[in-house]
Amino acid sequence: MEWFKKIKHITHLMKQVDFKELSQISEKIDLPRIMKSVGELNDDQLKGLTKLLTEKAKKGQHKLPPIDGDFYEYDLKLTFEERAIQMKVRNFMETEVEPIANEYWKRAEFPMEIIPKLAKLNISGVAYEGYGCPNLSFVMEGVIAEEIARVDVSISTFFGVHSGLAMGSIYLCGSDAQKEEWLPKMQEMKAIGAFGLTEPNVGSGVAGGMETTCKKVGDEWILNGQKKWIGNATFADVIIIWARDIDSNQVKGFLVKKGNPGYKAEKIEDKMALRTVQNALITITDCKIPESDRLQKANSFRDTAKVLRMTRAGVAWQALGCGRGAYESALKYTKKREQFGKPIAKFQLIQNHLVEMLANLTAMKAMVYRLSELQDQGLLTDEQASLAKVFCSMRTRDVVSRAREVMGGNGILLEYDVARFVADAEAIYSYEGTKEINTLIVGRAITGYSAFA
Repeated sequence: MEWFKKIKHITHLMKQVDFKELSQISEKIDLPRIMKSVGELNDDQLKGLTKLLTEKAKKGQHKLPPIDGDFYEYDLKLTFEERAIQMKVRNFMETEVEPIANEYWKRAEFPMEIIPKLAKLNISGVAYEGYGCPNLSFVMEGVIAEEIARVDVSISTFFGVHSGLAMGSIYLCGSDAQKEEWLPKMQEMKAIGAFGLTEPNVGSGVAGGMETTCKKVGDEWILNGQKKWIGNATFADVIIIWARDIDSNQVKGFLVKKGNPGYKAEKIEDKMALRTVQNALITITDCKIPESDRLQKANSFRDTAKVLRMTRAGVAWQALGCGRGAYESALKYTKKREQFGKPIAKFQLIQNHLVEMLANLTAMKAMVYRLSELQDQGLLTDEQASLAKVFCSMRTRDVVSRAREVMGGNGILLEYDVARFVADAEAIYSYEGTKEINTLIVGRAITGYSAFA
């Protein structure tokens, strides 16, 4: 009986299909692949797709263009599979994170419940090979960073610390045994990582002025010192701690496990940015770490710099995502907000702000896309990563400022999202190398002279 119903339904569909039109469509797109993808959509996604394809503007209603910050359509450069991953991440951020983002930001708490859901996206260790990692391109890693930051920069920072800085330290500097122990479970987010480099008294000058020390005594290392602004550190399972060897004066890296005696992490309160991120002040007192938990390929700050070079491109993408989220929120607002009897999007000065915002975003997208292409080709240099970080973090500041401006007084209210982007942009501007330090890195490269003090 069930088969009879299916045959009857198929027969009914066949009568309605225009095979000539179907043939023309199949010449333009990969129809079997589209059908397979549609078949994998859940009920809510199908309803949304159906509405998008069938909804028509009401009679006499002005049809408005879609809200999309990718004005030069860089997404068209992605493969079908890459586009599917991008949309999977976007759907997750819009359905699981966006509804709760402001509340957790306001309370300065982290939504621990999203970690298992985020793990199912299978995007941790995006560009790494082996250990269960996706082994995607650095371009795709950037696209994912943009998509997450487009909704919530705090969640993007959490993910960047875990997947980029912590996993990256092990991937680049760890022994085979350390990689086998940590990377698979970090990829599945069954273990969360943190990265401890910055200190209370040393930020930009940490390469030569690191105060946290380590000394080998027998088969153990004794660590002492403090680290500050360490994201995820209040709940991370493993924290990468960088310390200066008292005997050799070289920087070394260590895997410090949660609950290790002598390790203490205190949450930093009263932040104005990235409030959802759980930053900590770490105090390390006679903390004993076995030689087996020393990163075996981290023997100087040059090795630390390899990790920072790899992740700095991701911060530039993150800046783009932050600006894009603010721009799209503001654009949506201007189409709905009315003054003097018409949407403010009709006003010349508002359009000027929107276009300048879009121009900034488009320039940023061109820069970060090319940056990641260079990274995929193995050509990325420190100065190239630094230039992108400098430019994108500055332009994002301008974008979020204009987004707040076009929204007037409502721009400072958390419920409209832009206020959160404005605040979070300030953190992006400072971390992973300040504007001044990154500027001097680029300046040294183009002049041949070092202006560092």
